[in-house]
Amino acid sequence: MAVEGGMKFVKYVLFFFNFISLLCGLALIVVGIVVQVSVHKSFQIVDASASAGPILLIVVGLLTFFVAFFGCCGAWKENHCMVATFSFFLSLVVIAEIAAVVLGYVYRDKVKTMIEKNLSEMITNYKSGSQELKETVDKFQTTLKCCGDQNSTDWKNYGDDGKTVPDSCCIEVKLGCGNGTMTNSTIVYQQGCRDIMVKMLKKDAQWLIIAAIIVAVLQLLGIVFACLLMRGIRGGYEVM
Repeated sequence: MAVEGGMKFVKYVLFFFNFISLLCGLALIVVGIVVQVSVHKSFQIVDASASAGPILLIVVGLLTFFVAFFGCCGAWKENHCMVATFSFFLSLVVIAEIAAVVLGYVYRDKVKTMIEKNLSEMITNYKSGSQELKETVDKFQTTLKCCGDQNSTDWKNYGDDGKTVPDSCCIEVKLGCGNGTMTNSTIVYQQGCRDIMVKMLKKDAQWLIIAAIIVAVLQLLGIVFACLLMRGIRGGYEVM
C-alpha cells in the first residue's frame, strides 16, 4: 500500500535529500582527490599521515554517493528494507565524517611539522634535486608570493656569493632577477613560505570542518525522515 498524505511529503523530501547527498558525495570525492594530489604532488610530501585525511574524505564521498543512491531507490519504491538499510549506512557515514573531523584536529600540529620538515629539505636539495622538485618549489614560491622557508636568507647556500636566490623569489620573475638580490625587498619577496602555507591549510581545514558539520546535521535529518518513512511504509496508513 502506497504511503499517502503527510507521509507522501516525507517520501519526496527524503528522495530530494538523497539526490542532493548524491551530488555532495561526488563533490567529496573530487575534493579528496584534489587535496591528495595537491599534498603529494605539488608539495612532494610523502609522510603517510598526510594521506589519512584526503583518503578518508574520498571514502566518505564514495559511501555518501552509494548510500544516497540506495536511499533514492528505497524512497521512490517505498521499500522498507532499502530505507532501513539506507538509514543504517547513513549513520556509518556520519560516524566516518566525525572521525575525519577528529583526525584533522589531532593531526593539526603534525601538518605544521610536516610542512616545516619538507620545505627545509626541498630548499636544501633544490640545486641537486630533480627538475620536478625545482618546478614544485618555483611554483609555490611564485603562487604564494614567498621566498624560502622562513625568509629569503634560507637560500644563502644557493649561490656562490651567498646573496642569490632562485628567480621564482622575484616579485617580477625575469631571467637572472635573483642574482645578488636576496635582501632587496623591492625585487625579492622577503617573507618565507612556511607561515603562508600553514595559514592557508588552517583556513582550508576550518572550512572543511564547518562543511562536515553542516553535512552531518543534514544527514541526521535524513535519518529522521527515513525512520518516519519506514514507520509509514510498515503501517501502511496516512500520517498527518
